[in-house]
Amino acid sequence: TWWEGLDPQDLYAQRHSPGINSDDQETFFKQWDWSHGASTPDKKYCEKFYNRTIDLIDQYHPDLVYFDDTVLPLYPVTDFGLRITAHLYNSNIKRHAGRLEAVITGKVLDEKQRRCIVWDIERGHTNDIEPLPWQTDTCIGNWHYDRSLFVEHGYKTAKSIVLSLIDIVSKNGNLLLNIPVRGDGTIDADELAIVEEIAEWVKINGESIFGTRPWKIFGEGPAIASAGELKNQGFNEDSGIPFTSEAIRFTQKAGRLYAVALGSPVGGKVVVKTLTEACTLYPKKIGRIDLLGSDQPLVFERNENGLTIDLPENTPIQYAYSFRILPL
Repeated sequence: TWWEGLDPQDLYAQRHSPGINSDDQETFFKQWDWSHGASTPDKKYCEKFYNRTIDLIDQYHPDLVYFDDTVLPLYPVTDFGLRITAHLYNSNIKRHAGRLEAVITGKVLDEKQRRCIVWDIERGHTNDIEPLPWQTDTCIGNWHYDRSLFVEHGYKTAKSIVLSLIDIVSKNGNLLLNIPVRGDGTIDADELAIVEEIAEWVKINGESIFGTRPWKIFGEGPAIASAGELKNQGFNEDSGIPFTSEAIRFTQKAGRLYAVALGSPVGGKVVVKTLTEACTLYPKKIGRIDLLGSDQPLVFERNENGLTIDLPENTPIQYAYSFRILPL
């Protein structure tokens, strides 16, 4: 086998001359382009990376391979990244009787590259619906376990993660969420509570998330205009004003339109301003509206000001309320 006789240090040490060392972010990120001062790896290093990755695919058959690279690993210095991608796709198609179920991700992709692999945005999001599926990768804290975040209760809240998930899905995106593990492979009590809290929301509202597709627009509300631009491979998730019940996100599935209010409605009413009586985006008459998680009938009114929905009495307080809108 390819690894026999190797010094274990050779599996981890990157013995090459360093690239540009700079505290300036703009200078640092320029190195993601090989022509701007990055240290080019030698053939032996590239071959080792290729062999290790192919071995991983062949042994474990992953459905998702995440690369923390611009486009693909070692691209365009070598074609090993392209060869790895082809091997993953071909072997996956063979295992699934002609159907591709594998996903491979890369960062800072152009439009052509996004047709081949999934565009990954680190700690960020797009500001509109993307024509092709994309992914946000983010974390509830730091990428690796940081005990101080547990001691100081400094993780992201379940609420902030749920609201981000809704926004991302409405724009044709997916959320890859990192929960850092301790050295023994376990997660701490705060992390467990966050995961369980997210699961409770998803249990009630998952219909508006899983298997859905973007609608004609992704949403409405004041947070849209304040969203920040992407920087390099992402890093705009904290931009913009906080979500409120005036922020609505849309998804659709099987003839159903879902409108999700990103906050507790004021006065027990949700107003979807887009869905006026004369709305050309949804010209059908509305026959019924359901609140996911409730079996109580909803009262609603549609006029020139939008669609006003009354919440049932004693509705449990949630981070976001998902409404299933059905045509007459």
